[in-house]
Amino acid sequence: MNLNKYIDHTLLKQDATKAQILELCKEAREYDFMSVCINPYWIPVASEALTGSDVKVCTVIGFPLGANATATKAFETREAIAAGADEVDMVINVGALKDKDDATVEADIRAVVEAAAGTLVKVIIETCLLTDEEKVRACKLSVAAGADYVKTSTGFSTGGATVEDVRLMKETVGDAALVKASGGVRNLEDAQKMIDAGASRIGTSNGVMIVSGETATSGY
Repeated sequence: MNLNKYIDHTLLKQDATKAQILELCKEAREYDFMSVCINPYWIPVASEALTGSDVKVCTVIGFPLGANATATKAFETREAIAAGADEVDMVINVGALKDKDDATVEADIRAVVEAAAGTLVKVIIETCLLTDEEKVRACKLSVAAGADYVKTSTGFSTGGATVEDVRLMKETVGDAALVKASGGVRNLEDAQKMIDAGASRIGTSNGVMIVSGETATSGY
C-alpha cells in the first residue's frame, strides 16, 4: 500500500501565509502525496508550485460552515476550477439536513457537482454534528446528487473522523462513492484504522509525520 497516495496534505488555517503554502507544496512533492488541500485564495500559488508533479490541487467550497447560498457555492466551484483546482471539497447545509429538508440538501450538492463539470467532488457532512440517521441520510443524498466522495469533517467543528463514522459511511455509500476521513488522524496506526474501515483518502496536516512513522501532538 502506498500510504502517501491516500493523503490530502492539508493547510486550511485562517492565518496561513504564502510561505507556509509553498512549504506545504514542497512537502507534497517530496512525499508524493495525493493532493494539497488549501483555501481557494491559494489555488494559483499551489497550482504553480506543483507544476510538473502529479500532486493535485484540492480546495474547499462553502467552508467551513456550509450555510452559504447554493448559487454562491456553485460560483465558488467554477472559479476554483478556473483557477486550477483539480478537486473540490464542499460542505453540506447542515441546518437543512437537520430540518429534514432533504430536497434542499441534495439540490445544494448537485449544484456544486454540476458546476464542477466532471471535476472530483467530495461532500463534507460534518459527522460530529450529526446523529447516525443524519449521517446515513447525508451520504445517500450525496450519492443521489452525483458526488464522488463523502467526507467526515472540516476539522473546524467539535470533532474529526472516527473509525465508526468511516465504517458507517462506507457501508451506506457502498460502491457508489468513496470515503475521506479528515480530522484527528495523527499517526500511521490512526491512518491504517481509517483505511481498514473504508477510507480511500485521509485529510490531514500531519501527512509527513504519518508517513515517517511519527505521532503528531496537534493539528487537523
